[in-house]
Amino acid sequence: MTTTSEVKCACESCLCTVYTDSAVQKDGKLFCSEACANGHIDGTGCGHAGCKCHNHS
Repeated sequence: MTTTSEVKCACESCLCTVYTDSAVQKDGKLFCSEACANGHIDGTGCGHAGCKCHNHS
């Protein structure tokens, strides 16, 4: 049996938390969405309610 825990999305500007068993994993980090995992290359946020994350570079 695996233990599921909730962690903050690895995207710095993201406010979301994500369950470890359903997170998008990239480079050893856990993200709430493909947009966060890909560094918001197309400028879109994660789309989750109340979160306005996007690439700040």
